[in-house]
Amino acid sequence: MRGNPVRAKLRKGGTVFGHMAFEFFTPGLCQIMANAGAEFCIFDTEHSGGGIETLKQQAAFARGTGLVPMARVPGSHYHLIAPVLDAGMMGIMVPMVETAQQAADIAKWCRYRPQGVRGLAFGMAHDDYAGGDHIKAMKEANERTLVIALIETAAGLQNVEAIMATPGIDVGWIGHYDLTNALGIDGEFDHPRYKAAAKALVQACERNGKVAGFLCGDMKTGRQYLDWGFRALAYGVDSGLYQGALKAGIDGLRGRKG
Repeated sequence: MRGNPVRAKLRKGGTVFGHMAFEFFTPGLCQIMANAGAEFCIFDTEHSGGGIETLKQQAAFARGTGLVPMARVPGSHYHLIAPVLDAGMMGIMVPMVETAQQAADIAKWCRYRPQGVRGLAFGMAHDDYAGGDHIKAMKEANERTLVIALIETAAGLQNVEAIMATPGIDVGWIGHYDLTNALGIDGEFDHPRYKAAAKALVQACERNGKVAGFLCGDMKTGRQYLDWGFRALAYGVDSGLYQGALKAGIDGLRGRKG
């Protein structure tokens, strides 16, 4: 079974960079992202309308590119998580994680016994249809699966220490828009309460040997979060980057013509 270089790098104290995809689920996307230097992509199914077949295709397109495919599922339920892993995703992001018990359930759903309760199926997409020794495959799958808990509610922030202390959770990812909305400071990312929340997440991650993650929209913001101690950064979303670059080009041409 192929390994997960992103999880391995993070566990060694490294920093990883990737992307989030919401819209352009094309056959060439994974190779394009890999060529751009992305180490991972989180394919969204919470807000994009993407489904299991789309994820399975993207996992297949990622083979041979070196890009680690992961997915954000729409909720915290076994039936939303296990099939995505069977489809070939090497990591799972779960929204609105609020308690240690919820985090523990998520971690168990993502891994086979004895670490979890994931149902067994081999010779499938997730093991590249290889089959073979399923005991060995379970151990390798448990080792490669990256589990990301989104901290984006007041309750999640209040319980961030316990969530990050949960075995099997690898990354605490700050959901900045939802979190500021929940805290009553909607979109105020320079607000002292938001900055304190980001600091609290980083500290909880560091105390428990976990990693803080963030989705940044520009280099200045991304560098700020790196300075704060975040070690997993996704740069932009596909539709936003495309639209922004296209608008800049067209605006520039119009300005030159004028």
